[in-house]
Amino acid sequence: MAKAAGEDPAIAGELRAAFLCSVEQRLDLLKRARCDANWYQAAERLRGLAASFAADELMELAEGALRCAPGEPTVISSIEAFIDNFGE
Repeated sequence: MAKAAGEDPAIAGELRAAFLCSVEQRLDLLKRARCDANWYQAAERLRGLAASFAADELMELAEGALRCAPGEPTVISSIEAFIDNFGE
C-alpha cells in the first residue's frame, strides 16, 4: 500500500480502509460458507486479495483456510485477529 499511496497520507488511509473492508467482506463469506465449495471459493478470494496487497500474513491465513473444513473456528478467529491488529 505504501508504494501505491506514496507520501500522501490521505490516499494511504483510503487504501487501508478499502483493504480492511474487502477483508471483512471475504471473512463474512467464510463465516457463511456451509459447504466445501463455498468455503474454498471464499478462501481463494481472500488469498487473492492478500496477494494483491502483498499482505503475507493474511495470505498465510487464507492458505490455512484452504486446508481446513468449512467453519473452522480457529481460521475465523485468526483472520479476525489480523483485522483487529492490522496497521498496529
